[in-house]
Amino acid sequence: MQTVPESVAGKLSHLPESPGVYLWKDDAGEVLYVGKAKRLRSRVRSYFAGDHRESVKTRALVNRIRDLETLVVPTEAHALVLEANLIKEYRPKFNIALRDDKSYPYIKVTVQEPFPRVWVTRRLEDDGARYFGPYTDVGAMRRALNVVRRLFTVRSCSYDMPREMPERACLDHAIGRCKAPCIGLQSEADYQLMIAELVAFLEGRTSDVVRRVRERMEEAAANLDFERAAELRDALRHLEQMEEPTVVVQVEGGDRDVVGYARDGDDACVALLRVRGGRLLAREHRFLENIADSPDAEVLAAYLSRTYLTVEERAGELLVPFDFDDRELLEESMGRTRVVVPQRGTRRELVDLAQQNARHLLEESKLASAETEQRAVDPVYELGRALELQRLPRSFVCFDISTSQGTDTVGSCVWFENGRPKRAEYRKFRVKTVEGTDDFASMNEVVTRYFTRRVEEGKPLPDLVVVDGGKGQLGVAQDALRALALDTLPIISLAKREEEIFIPGRSESLRLPRRSPALRMLQQARDEAHRFAITYNRKRRTMRTVTSELLQIPGVGPTRRRALLSHFGSVQGVREATEEEIAELPGFSLATARRLLVALAASAPTAPSTSVASAVPDVASSFRPAGNDGGCKSPDNDLSPIPETHP
Repeated sequence: MQTVPESVAGKLSHLPESPGVYLWKDDAGEVLYVGKAKRLRSRVRSYFAGDHRESVKTRALVNRIRDLETLVVPTEAHALVLEANLIKEYRPKFNIALRDDKSYPYIKVTVQEPFPRVWVTRRLEDDGARYFGPYTDVGAMRRALNVVRRLFTVRSCSYDMPREMPERACLDHAIGRCKAPCIGLQSEADYQLMIAELVAFLEGRTSDVVRRVRERMEEAAANLDFERAAELRDALRHLEQMEEPTVVVQVEGGDRDVVGYARDGDDACVALLRVRGGRLLAREHRFLENIADSPDAEVLAAYLSRTYLTVEERAGELLVPFDFDDRELLEESMGRTRVVVPQRGTRRELVDLAQQNARHLLEESKLASAETEQRAVDPVYELGRALELQRLPRSFVCFDISTSQGTDTVGSCVWFENGRPKRAEYRKFRVKTVEGTDDFASMNEVVTRYFTRRVEEGKPLPDLVVVDGGKGQLGVAQDALRALALDTLPIISLAKREEEIFIPGRSESLRLPRRSPALRMLQQARDEAHRFAITYNRKRRTMRTVTSELLQIPGVGPTRRRALLSHFGSVQGVREATEEEIAELPGFSLATARRLLVALAASAPTAPSTSVASAVPDVASSFRPAGNDGGCKSPDNDLSPIPETHP
């Protein structure tokens, strides 16, 4: 018997014995699980009636339950639909997960408008439009759109016709892609007839469209309208070319949707074959996760209620490989669609074909994930075991310091996720509080600034912190974390010479085998942090060197320096410029440009110490004091994210 939380116990006695949906929540108010019930009172109480020894997932769910929310509906069918919608909205971690549940595109036809339009969307809205899809094969969707554009002169403009009408037709009319209903060259009735054929084509009724186009072509030829007949002939060719490749197999006539199901442990795949007019036109699929302890019937029901139920273009018959509990509810919610579990004959052959497709797709997915885990996850597990971490270090950061004889000291932080660099999370720092060469103080400042910003912005913290160096760097980084009350965060250091790993609280260092994948992963992170830090250090040195010569010339302040370097790119570019080119910049005249070039010539390494050099004091005295010797400082984006395309 499970202990009932106080916040839930007070609600159990008031639950009705009627259909509804219930939401289990944790102490933070996050939805853990959404379920439906024929009788809410009995179903909800059952969670606390036994110990759930047979289900690890249910036992873990019950241990985290702290609150309950229920919604009463008129019938079980309503509960089925509401459950599917709430799962899509909250995506609870204990419900069966459909991978890429919202990522597939649809073709939208705005049939509710007098002059409908066609475009691709990923959002389903209750706006009266027709949605065709979802297209799991984006290539198939693009081929369908190409045929639509060739055959049907659908307008591409966004005018609210007929309320908004332009004065003249657009370029689509000139190239034959639109018949310009916007200026009255195509009637609404003719346009709607074209849209009806377009919808029939997208529904898979290609033969009906071919028949209509052929009839209109023959009628145009009989009326001696040969130009129109030629247009319809070309359209007919495109339709016939489109129809042939889509016929995968010829089956018994009729429209059917066929479901195949395959499972391997905690992963499953559902394949959906669409048969229209006896032809197999398309295949769609979804992968399902988080199905531990869930029977196959429950997994199949979850797919049908959350995916197939929302599809507008359903066939009159749905073939499934086996029966499931919510079959009658699903049929009631789908209206005219009948669910059939065939045992023999042509229908069973179709189900077997769908089953074969599902097994093939699941095997491909498992092979791909196995390769990925072998490359990335294995070192993570090995590192966790070697360091005896309580939490697997799927994400970790690595810090490094780079300096040039005590100047231009910078720091870097790189982020690794599942053993791979995540460059969007890279950060660089200009050390501000340390004078001279002091790696320990610099490391303390960089770690403090990084985690202070991370906590303030509410961003997730890494599972492990790695610093480049020995016990000294590890100690100051640990002090920084302790000052921020983050001393529970695991931290290590990696010394380069012997590849020793230093761990707080251990007197002896840890040495992993040279061929260890975990060590190679740490070395890769250390080398990446070093590369990132030294690149930033060199950039700052280069900027300082580029502006040093201009800094020594009196009268050239920050504004003029920025203008010169922005326009000419470098000091050498300024030297090679003419007086007239410099005088065109804001703040310069011909006289100022002439004096600047003389001063630069005097400061050049190859300039002879002759009359030009002797003239420098007089030239310099003619400039006004700059009043600011701070130099031209570029913006210091210490915490700017690095894009994924960064090398």
